[in-house]
Amino acid sequence: QMQLQESGPGLVKPSQTLSLTCTVSGLPITKIDYAWSWIRQSPGKGLEWMGAITYFGATFYSPSLTSRISISRDTTTNQFILALSSVTPEDTGVYFCAATPGMTTFRRSWPNRGQGTQVTVSS
Repeated sequence: QMQLQESGPGLVKPSQTLSLTCTVSGLPITKIDYAWSWIRQSPGKGLEWMGAITYFGATFYSPSLTSRISISRDTTTNQFILALSSVTPEDTGVYFCAATPGMTTFRRSWPNRGQGTQVTVSS
C-alpha cells in the first residue's frame, strides 16, 4: 500500500526558500506512468496544484509559480523535494504531496495524498 509523508519546517521567514520533502513508501517513484505532485491549500481557499515530477524525471509547474518553484527527486531514498523561493505570507497553508497514475490528470486529480504539513510564512 502506497504511503506519502511530507516533512520540513513549519515556519519560514518571508523572502526565504521553503523546502519540503515527500517520502514515498510502497511504490518506487520511478514506477512507470506515475506523476508526483505538490499541492497546497491556503486558508479559505481550495486545493492548488503547484507542480509535479514524473516517473522519468520531467517537471511541470503551475504558471503562477514557475519563477519560484523547483521540484527534484532522489530515487535512492524514494523521495521528491519541493523548493519554493521568495516566500511571502500568501504562501502560508497546508502542503500536500500526492501521487497520480497516468500522465493526463495529475494537474487536477490526486487519488493518493499525504496527510499534509502546515507551513506558516512569518517573520
